[in-house]
Amino acid sequence: MLAELKREVLAANLELARRNLAIYTWGNASGIDRGLGLVVIKPSGVDYAELTEDLMTVVDLEGRVAEGKLRPSSDTPTHLELYKNFPGIGGAVHTHSPWATAWAQALMSLPCYGTTHADHFYGAVPCTPPLTREEIEFDYEVNTGKVIVRAFAELDHLAVQGVLVAQHGPFTWGSSPAQAVENSVVLEEIARMAVLTRQINPGITQVDHVLLDKHYLRKHGTNAYYGQKPAAE
Repeated sequence: MLAELKREVLAANLELARRNLAIYTWGNASGIDRGLGLVVIKPSGVDYAELTEDLMTVVDLEGRVAEGKLRPSSDTPTHLELYKNFPGIGGAVHTHSPWATAWAQALMSLPCYGTTHADHFYGAVPCTPPLTREEIEFDYEVNTGKVIVRAFAELDHLAVQGVLVAQHGPFTWGSSPAQAVENSVVLEEIARMAVLTRQINPGITQVDHVLLDKHYLRKHGTNAYYGQKPAAE
């Protein structure tokens, strides 16, 4: 079942480890087959060095295991909330990468200080409010997904494909598991750059909106011109 998606999800998880975004058993990547309503995700507590395609777990959108001998990631309910509420995404990733997690632990959104950030995220990457005691004690992982969704009530989840969960760490998403990983890699790098920028100039302000628009829209807008056009058939 879902052999190709399993390969994609396995590759995404291994890329997290290769990029040093996830160590030991930290973090997870998943992918969804929208037609079947099934999600492939890393099994819980399995070291990246031990992962194989056959160990990937398949669940439905209610979290019921459809295939696999191992329990799915403990973060599965969070991934499912993202898939249910963010139409158009095909992959999701959670890491505890140090620079992005530092911003989450500081309860701070990640400001857009320059064009490197603007090329990938349309403005600041938000930090969610901390979960309440009740949200932590009851349905913690589901509520983690819900607080992410609430943070995007007035934001475009396709223009900012990442979030910092307060006191926890980053989640990213994309059109595929591979793109969700790419967004995690970029988020970690711009989080590091932002710390260095503030050390050099503690009074720095966010990039002007004109420059933000220019860099984001030249890659992602209707009239984007970055990169190459698809070859004519």
